[in-house]
Amino acid sequence: MQDPHKFLENVIEISQVAGKKILEVYETDFDVEHKEDKTPLTKADMAAHDIIVDGLGKLSSDIPILSEEEAKIPFSERASWETYWLVDPLDGTREFIKRNGEFTVNIALIHQHESILGVIYVPVSGVCYYASRGKGAFKQSQNSAAEQIQVSNKVSNPVKVAGSRSHRGDSLNKFLASIGEYEILSMGSSLKSCLVAEGKADIYPRLGPTSEWDTAAAQCIVEEAGGKLVTLDMEQLRYNTKDELLNPYFLVIGDNSYDWKKHLE
Repeated sequence: MQDPHKFLENVIEISQVAGKKILEVYETDFDVEHKEDKTPLTKADMAAHDIIVDGLGKLSSDIPILSEEEAKIPFSERASWETYWLVDPLDGTREFIKRNGEFTVNIALIHQHESILGVIYVPVSGVCYYASRGKGAFKQSQNSAAEQIQVSNKVSNPVKVAGSRSHRGDSLNKFLASIGEYEILSMGSSLKSCLVAEGKADIYPRLGPTSEWDTAAAQCIVEEAGGKLVTLDMEQLRYNTKDELLNPYFLVIGDNSYDWKKHLE
């Protein structure tokens, strides 16, 4: 695989163009449909999908693309992919519908089952998180120079936990009870992982269903910031290894020396 860093500038630009299109829809009285799995879908999801697929196709015509909005590619075909783009054109559709601004465009490059490039763009604020393997993780605010970001290497007291705006269950409540004193930082979409990557949260426990396109871009950013995105067995989350595209439950952690597993027993 060539150095993924060479794609980064173009991928950021593609995410920004998609984000602009999403905002055009955001500012209208849009309709909400529902997919077979009951998850919401808007015109913005599809518009962003079209822009990203077109942009990535021009950037690298030989690299296949797997997008949430075109995910019915059988594993028999995907299994032969060594390298591919993994895209969530609009992560946080529920947040988009609520109009709280906490939704993102996520684009990742996967190579040999690992995320080696990640871009997360926030259309409402213009903030962009990005990373490529071996080059560090960065956050760029609108009209400002990019700043390198790093996880916090010491767990806070109380523990700062990134939590979902839209999902909370018994498993998470048990985990939180085990931690002791904690502060919840509520956030939508993949921005929870970004809070860990930039050292604002110690951990994001996801003890509920997600799909591979929900985590791929964030994983590269978190890892390049010095953190980890791991299964509950503390193994690195991997991509395109099976027929279904659902992730196992996972933890996004900053301080790798802390024994988070003890809170899962």
